[in-house]
Amino acid sequence: MNVLLFSPHFPANYYQFASALRRNGANVLGLGDAPYESLRMELRVALSEYYRVDNMHDYDQLLRACGYFTHRYGKLERIESHNEYWLQTDARLRTDFNVPGPKDADILWGKQKSRMKQIFTQAGIAVARGAVVHTLETAHELIAQTGYPIVAKPDVGVGAAATYKIHNTQELESFFATRPAIDYMLEEFIQGDLYSFDGLTDRDGHIVFHTSHYFSQGIMETVNEGRDLFYYSMRDLPIGLEDVGRRAVAGFGLRERFFHIEFFQVAPGRWVALEVNMRPPGGLTMDMFNYANDRDLYQQWANIVTFNSHDLVGERPYHCAYVGRKQALPHCLPHTEILSRYGAFIVHHEAINPVLAPAIGDYGYLLRSPHLAELEPIIADMVRVAAQ
Repeated sequence: MNVLLFSPHFPANYYQFASALRRNGANVLGLGDAPYESLRMELRVALSEYYRVDNMHDYDQLLRACGYFTHRYGKLERIESHNEYWLQTDARLRTDFNVPGPKDADILWGKQKSRMKQIFTQAGIAVARGAVVHTLETAHELIAQTGYPIVAKPDVGVGAAATYKIHNTQELESFFATRPAIDYMLEEFIQGDLYSFDGLTDRDGHIVFHTSHYFSQGIMETVNEGRDLFYYSMRDLPIGLEDVGRRAVAGFGLRERFFHIEFFQVAPGRWVALEVNMRPPGGLTMDMFNYANDRDLYQQWANIVTFNSHDLVGERPYHCAYVGRKQALPHCLPHTEILSRYGAFIVHHEAINPVLAPAIGDYGYLLRSPHLAELEPIIADMVRVAAQ
């Protein structure tokens, strides 16, 4: 089986997808812009061959790379990056080389927030009121229905890039005077707790693994206000979340894919859909899956790709928490003290790639325990900052 992994070196922990495929006997082909010598050894060992391009935004270079692999190894049977930034490129290459998986016609439903709303609504899931607006006049018409505050976000965007909370007419006019020349969605601000419904489907679209994470706040607040971020997995899902999550997965027709779907809980059992991501959750969340469930989800994905089989079970023996800290904040507890005081709970820690740092912090820690009551005071201590 020929599997092309697009940009297999980023993020750093995703080399494990290549390693898992190689263990299953797949022919793993890498395509990226990083020099081969810069790839970590585990990734180099897993790849049958690596094709380096100068510019991954130059589609002609990508076509030539895929053509070379096809000529040398035969038909490409999967193309995957697991990366939000490259979803449309993945889909375009799948379309041009007739590879299974989301094609051009499918992927916009998972990229354009305006289209996401249509799928959620068709699945009977509540969404925030909003629309793509192009003029200040139509923005005022929308706000007459929703009121302030509102959230302005690119209709196609990654994370919380160029996303703003607008509180009044003055801020709205300032936004329209300076906004980038792209389509923007304006929608009502939803007050609620942010949870995700995360998991993996097999080739037939059956959910074979699912879990949920609670977030300290949204990525928009984390980025725009320079806050620390923490989130943790749930051993038992909140009431109603699995129902709306399963309906969303079915509505988007997700097959042989990880998913990360965000919801606001506005009241117990009442959920409002925020957005769907047709790829694994970012940062170290794949590793959180593994620590929380004593399973290798990289390998489980590879097993589904190569054999459409898995040995996943529904148990969630641990809560796993991610705590990201930003260097600019005056934390009360230094890194050395964190390791000394809470080392029994910390299963992993590392410096975060600068590309991801605005959203998830400059340094990240993973903690786990069967009991959330043990983790909550530790998290609070780790993100506590000195009074200014």
